[in-house]
Parts: sequence; C-alpha cells; structure tokens
Amino acid sequence: MNPGKICVSICGETADDVVERIQGSKALADVIEIRFDCLRPEEIEHVVATLSDLNHTVIITFRPEDQGGRRKLTSDVRTKFWKFILPRLQNVDFLIDRELGADFQIDADDARTIVSLHDFEGVIDDLSSQLEALAHDTAGTVKIAISARDAADAIPLWKAMAQLKPANKRVVPIAMGEAGKWTRILGLAHGASMAYASLGDGDNTAPGQITARDLRDVFRVKDLDQNTSVYGVIAGDTSYSLSPFMHNASFKEAGMNSVFVPLQVGDLDEFLRRMVKAETREIELNFKGFSVTNPHKQSIMKYLDTVDETAQKVGAVNTVKIDNGKLLGYNTDAEGFVGPLKKMYGGLKDARVAVAGSGGAARACVYALQRERAVVTVFVRDPKKSRALEKEFGVVIKELTTDNQQLRTQDIIVNATPLGTRGEHEHETIATSDELRGIKLVYDLVYNPAETRLINEAKAVGVQTLGGIEMLIAQGARQFQIWTSSEAPVEQMRAAVEKHLK
Repeated sequence: MNPGKICVSICGETADDVVERIQGSKALADVIEIRFDCLRPEEIEHVVATLSDLNHTVIITFRPEDQGGRRKLTSDVRTKFWKFILPRLQNVDFLIDRELGADFQIDADDARTIVSLHDFEGVIDDLSSQLEALAHDTAGTVKIAISARDAADAIPLWKAMAQLKPANKRVVPIAMGEAGKWTRILGLAHGASMAYASLGDGDNTAPGQITARDLRDVFRVKDLDQNTSVYGVIAGDTSYSLSPFMHNASFKEAGMNSVFVPLQVGDLDEFLRRMVKAETREIELNFKGFSVTNPHKQSIMKYLDTVDETAQKVGAVNTVKIDNGKLLGYNTDAEGFVGPLKKMYGGLKDARVAVAGSGGAARACVYALQRERAVVTVFVRDPKKSRALEKEFGVVIKELTTDNQQLRTQDIIVNATPLGTRGEHEHETIATSDELRGIKLVYDLVYNPAETRLINEAKAVGVQTLGGIEMLIAQGARQFQIWTSSEAPVEQMRAAVEKHLK
C-alpha cells in the first residue's frame, strides 16, 4: 500500500462533455484534472459553476499548445483566465498547474501549485539543472514529463524522482508513450504523489495514458510498494499484448505482492544492461522475471546464465526467471502451442502441417510438431533467410507468396507470423478462403484481435479454427508456475483476457 493518488484527466469541448466525464470519474479517481484549454471559451464559466459540488481535489489546467495544450493561448489570455477563475474557487479543494517559467501572472497559494516541465520530443536536456529550478520554483508539486521510445529512455526520469526526494517535494514523474507505461504503473510504489490516467480508452490527454480502471483494478497501483515483485513483457511493441491483463489477474487471485508491466524494448542490450543486470543496472525496480516476445526470443539467449532443454532445442526463449541475480531462460511456447492443438485435433502423427513464419514462435511450433511426429513444412517470405531453421530441424522450406494454393495440400495450417495482429497488420492474412478450402484446421497464434482475418477466411469456407488465446493462456500458466512455483489460476487468467478483448 502507498499514499499515492490516481488523477483522472478530463478533456471536453463543452460543459456537458466535462460534467459527464466528471460524473464517470468520481468512483475511480482521488483527484480530477480539468483541462480548461480543451473547452470552448464560452463554456468555461459553466464548468466553473459546477466545481463547488465536487467532493474531489480538482486540478485546474489551462495549457498552451506548445506545452501539450489543445489551443494557442497568449499570456494575456491566460492571465485573464486565472483572474476570472481563482476568486470563484472559494469552496473548492483545488490545485493549479503551470509550466516552469510561465509567462503569465497568477496570484495563488504556492502550496496549491503544480509546476510542470514537458518535453514531447524526448528526454529533457540538462535535466539535473532543470530539476533544481523546479525545486526552487514551488513549495507544491513538481511534475516532469518526457517522451520515451524505449523503456530505458525513462531512466533519467526515475533518477530525477530520487534527486528531488531529499527536498521533500511531491513529485509526479511521467514517461509518455507506450514505452513509458511502466513509470505510470510503478510510480506510486516508488514515491510519486500521483498517477495521471484517462477515464476510458480514447480519452487520453497524453500519449501512453492508462485508464483509471486499469490502473486501479488490473495493475493495482495503489497496493504496490518497493517490495513488490515486478514482472513484465519484453517486446518491440507492447501495445497489443494481453499478457499484462492475464498475469495481473493471476497475481491478484493468488494474493501476491506482484505486478506485470509492459516493457517496450527496441535496444535489448541497453535494457538488460541499464535496468536488469545486477552489476550494471542504474535503477532498482525489483524485477523477478519476464515474458519475452517478438523480436527478442532468440536474441535474448546470449544474455542468460542458463537455458532449459526445450529452449535450447527450439533456439528461442519466451520466459525468463531471475533467481539470486541469475537470468534463467525457458521456453513455454512449445508446450503451450501443442496442448490446445491436440485437444482439438487429436493425434498429430503423420498429420501434414504448414507453419507460416520463422521466428521464435514458429521454431517452438516446429519443435513441438516434430515431437508429435507430424510432417512439417515451413512457409516463409524469404527462404534464403531460413537456412538455419531448415538445417536445425530438417524441415522443408517453401516460399509464402500472395497465391498460396499449395497450402491446400496440408491438413493443418499454423500462422506464426504477426499478420493479423491489431495495428498495421490487422487486415493482412497468410491465406484467403479460396486457398483454405479442404484444410481440416487453421490455428492462428495471433490473439489480439481474438478473430483475425485468417480465422474469418477459414470460417467462411467451413474450416475448423483455433485462436491464439488458447496458446497464450497455456504458455502463460506455465510461466506463472516457473516464476512462483505455484499452480496458475487458469480460469481467472482466461476471464481477464476475454474481458479485455470484449
């Protein structure tokens, strides 16, 4: 448990929009920020009139465009706004947000001030001296927001929070963007006074904002502390991952002081060196293990102290456990993949199976299928780049083209590529319905969305389908067991995944 607060940030063009969002925030928020720069000028007075009835602390923000606001604001306009609003806040528990070096006049109690510093391009230059300026500028709260493209980009921000602690400052550190989400989740546990959140998906007032409901109920940010065991998914893009919902549900059900966070990582070497390895890490987050996915399943192996037999044979790791500073690698993909397949299809001996892809997931599929004595053919975009796979597993490699009639000679088709994943590849597929006629089963490892284009193409011609959720849960249950030495609460994991997808 920590004393931090969840702040829901509200942006609306009309008074009705804002009031509706305020009502929706009351049960989720400790603090409510109203972005008056979002409001049409003629609507401001109507919103101010409602604030005296609100039993929450309210942050009043009127931010110009160059500071992330929604419209251009001159210093005269801002001064006029504050002169209008402050006398009308007599019966309101409020704070005001102003940026460091603001060029407008304001007459307010310094303790009610949040002095903010934003950099929407990256990490603030000369952050240390800027922190000193922030510390001297207010007796209130210091808010620092940077943009992160990689998880390790937020390290200076974490150090900044530690630098301000001796000055007894209330600090709000925010790394914006998908790569900075871990700071929003772990901030309260490490001394941040607030965590900013959106009311719902699509209501974000800053990049990477998490919904208040997810901060409270999924990540349980107010229950975390510096002793919390931290796990996470290491991926090139974590935005589509359902692992945080699945694993946090399992930790909650088991009553564990543990949390699972998204860790968007492009530079794996930098992440492990600066944030994980005991001898070189720059900050302490109490990492205990990771789920590893595209594109790091193979490249992470060289950093590990030990690798289990399955991972060695597959040539890919999807699970890391940290034990007494040692990084132990495992592969739960192979077991997680083949279990649901056998349950639906039956015995796989002599079954003709086409696996599309050549990455870590595909390698796990090939390994598991060969153990079941299936006849495996691997389809890839560029066969020349898959010679190692061909040599290691002795499989036939064929080219995956835009006309895949050759797939119709197979019994089972497995998609182990990113095609179909929510985002830029969502409307792509390895095969169309015409190319799937006569196939007995299509197994798409993509799990977000639950029904991919490939699944829909297969259903259109009456082919039985199996979605990636089954593999996700099966391999995740084994991960939980590796990390905690306990049986996973599988039903709770499944319910969390299905709830989020709905």
